[in-house]
Amino acid sequence: MAEPRLLALTMGEPGGVGPEIALKAYAALKSSGPGFFVVGDPRAFPETAITVVSDPSAAAGAFATALPVLDTGTRAQVTPGTADPASAPAVISAIERAVALAIAGEAAAVVTNPIEKASLNAAGWRWPGHTEFIEHLTSGAPMPNGRRRGAVMMIAGPSLRTVPVTIHQSVREAAAQLSAESIVQKAQITFEALQTDFGIAQPRLAIAGLNPHAGEKGTIGREDEDIVAPAVAELRAIYGDAITGPHPADTLFHEEARARYDAALCMLHDQALIPAKTLAFHQAVNVTLGLPIIRTSPDHGTARDIAGKGIARADSLIAAIKLAASLAGARACA
Repeated sequence: MAEPRLLALTMGEPGGVGPEIALKAYAALKSSGPGFFVVGDPRAFPETAITVVSDPSAAAGAFATALPVLDTGTRAQVTPGTADPASAPAVISAIERAVALAIAGEAAAVVTNPIEKASLNAAGWRWPGHTEFIEHLTSGAPMPNGRRRGAVMMIAGPSLRTVPVTIHQSVREAAAQLSAESIVQKAQITFEALQTDFGIAQPRLAIAGLNPHAGEKGTIGREDEDIVAPAVAELRAIYGDAITGPHPADTLFHEEARARYDAALCMLHDQALIPAKTLAFHQAVNVTLGLPIIRTSPDHGTARDIAGKGIARADSLIAAIKLAASLAGARACA
């Protein structure tokens, strides 16, 4: 099979900014690439701005003249600013089709537009988010080159990469469920991805503590002493000085600190995402590591408050498309 040329971009929530930023990304990339096609309901887009295609091979030829949309045949309720649970089947089928194409080698990677999880949940969708759903969809596909499996969220920006150990949980639940095993597993998957997908021969990984000041030797909670530090010790036994920590999170993200590592493993969702979005909100990309396919996403939500107004910025989606293409190329050469 010839090397796939295009990326598969899911429609996302049709009442959000996904269709608008997809068209803006196409306008920015149609001359220089990378090429992509949208998977979803063509009715979410102006008819004059797209070309409806039946398969990815047709999309490759259409990209030069109009944004190709691969019709899943499942219809959505398209009202800008409104997330209708009736659209859930169309949103979900777009994700399923894009992932299937990537597994089959018919798409180079998957880029996902933002979804409205509350709307999907109202329609019976049971997954916390894209990450967990795509992990489920890819569970039967083999990992490349014997790499470790396990969906790990990374937020990648121009000057910072962060990985949260716990994701879509309350702070109370996340702290209660944190384990040395999960820290080690996600650190190893991150380390492999930095080497293979990001091309960093000798990655450096900084491990953040959970509590203020990394627990102050157990005086501000025992988690850093009893969970994080043993995980760091286990990782250092494998990777040596490439692993450091536990570091107080409040001093881990300034410019001088960032120069000392290639990614930071954080204990909580917000501990990872706040610095990443603060430093580069419009350039940060959500990457799922530990999958048999490449998956990226813009690092923002559906922005329904501005949907249909023509003012949404496509910067993060463009960055997600470019990064997906880069990661897919690196993996193909590994």
